[in-house]
Amino acid sequence: MDLAIIAVAFFSGFIMLRCHMPPLVGFLIAGFGLHAAGFTSTPLIQTLADLGVTLLLFTIGLKLDVKSLLNKEIWFGATLHNVMTTALFSLCLLGFKAVGLSAFAGLALNDIVLVAFALSFSSTVFAIKALQEKGEMNATYGTLAIGVLIMQDIFAVIFLTIASGKVPGIEALLLFALPLVRPLFFKILDRVGHGEVLVLYGVFLALVAGAGFFDAVGVKADLGALILGMMMAAHPRASEMAKSLFNLKELFLVCFFLNIGLSEQPTLQGLMIALLLLLLLPLKGLLYYVIFNGFKFRVRTSLFATLTLFNYSEFGLIVGGIAYQMGIMPGSILVAIAIAVSLSFMLAAPLNTFSHKIYGAVSKRFPDPLPEKIHHNDQLINLGDASVVIIGMGRIGSGAYDELSQEYPEKVLGIEAREDSVANHRECGRNVIHGDATDPDFWSRVTSSRHIELILLAMPNSQANTLAMEQINQLGFNGKVAAIAKYVDELEQLKALGVNEAYNIYNEAGAGFARHVKDQLL
Repeated sequence: MDLAIIAVAFFSGFIMLRCHMPPLVGFLIAGFGLHAAGFTSTPLIQTLADLGVTLLLFTIGLKLDVKSLLNKEIWFGATLHNVMTTALFSLCLLGFKAVGLSAFAGLALNDIVLVAFALSFSSTVFAIKALQEKGEMNATYGTLAIGVLIMQDIFAVIFLTIASGKVPGIEALLLFALPLVRPLFFKILDRVGHGEVLVLYGVFLALVAGAGFFDAVGVKADLGALILGMMMAAHPRASEMAKSLFNLKELFLVCFFLNIGLSEQPTLQGLMIALLLLLLLPLKGLLYYVIFNGFKFRVRTSLFATLTLFNYSEFGLIVGGIAYQMGIMPGSILVAIAIAVSLSFMLAAPLNTFSHKIYGAVSKRFPDPLPEKIHHNDQLINLGDASVVIIGMGRIGSGAYDELSQEYPEKVLGIEAREDSVANHRECGRNVIHGDATDPDFWSRVTSSRHIELILLAMPNSQANTLAMEQINQLGFNGKVAAIAKYVDELEQLKALGVNEAYNIYNEAGAGFARHVKDQLL
């Protein structure tokens, strides 16, 4: 049975991929189709789905800046949205009850508020998948959406703890010892190499030291995986560990989306209720947009963050399951929530795929806040009168900056992704600004590029230079572009994208070394 399920999932996901749709839509369709054909979820599929969610939360933690949760737009924005959505949805569900819908007739006010609360959450799994597929995890709107989702996860943990009546015992105090063992975890990460042991160590931290330990002391296991990831985020190799777990996590998450469809039997009544719940989704999205816009984010940032969160959460199924077991929610509502969650994914997937086109269509109708009032994380970027821009201020970029600034004084500008490095360059007298040139969000905030004649892509990662060149092409830049690469195929790829000159750093280093020797010793 498991082999048949996996085969159907592959072909369904492949078809969606060829149709330029996110594969997860295919996995959801496969799950419902298999359930209609008589298949049900298996222990293996359920276990792999749980592992996928746990690894997802761990990798989120690896990339999470804890300080960002303290920003008002995160903690207050998430809280405000949760409260307002729950209240608005409760009124709508009471309206359904008042007009005589039988599915809601037997629900008391507390039960209706519970359903509304479940529907107020957005899906962490879907949002992260959507951001990763677009390569915009680090965009301003991406970090905003992830911060809101983390706060929602915290709300979920609090609710589940109260609803289950499971209060952590005295042994939960052992969790405060975790910071004491972090240096040990760091030392081990320094020594695990770059291969399969690194992957296994990441799995150990997520499932054993994180989820397993938290579950053993009576705290939600998924929260443990998230917190362990946050603890390890400060390590220089945290990003490498996250990348090493990427394919494993993606494979397990296929089972998660399959499991949604396999777990519930669609019914006509459930479908009709789900469609009603889907009609409420625009209200939820509108509240997101109004709140983000109220914090003075640009229209682009507010819209993209809203589209990322424009869905119902799998957490709604968890809440519904608890309520069903307690006898306060009819089975028809539980089935409706399951279908509504899946339909919201199918609706949100193309919206996120075509988000840039949607923004292009509506941007002229909704003006941004005044430049001086835009949120500090979303400020426009002025490149000034620079005629030469160097992207990537490492050793190669710094050397190029020093050389070119002698010939073009006051006309060279460096762009560096690391804030600490930007500060160091400025102390040395270089004109350097902070920015990630591989991120479409960066280029969307650039307000003045008409003076630029030459761009140097000096990032050591050739893929980063390739991504930056793709963004430059979309910007419509008409000047010259030069780039560095390590291998011949990378040089060819850059030239195919329109780079005027691409240089092999090893060959150039060797030639420079030979010239230096000739000048000094011969």
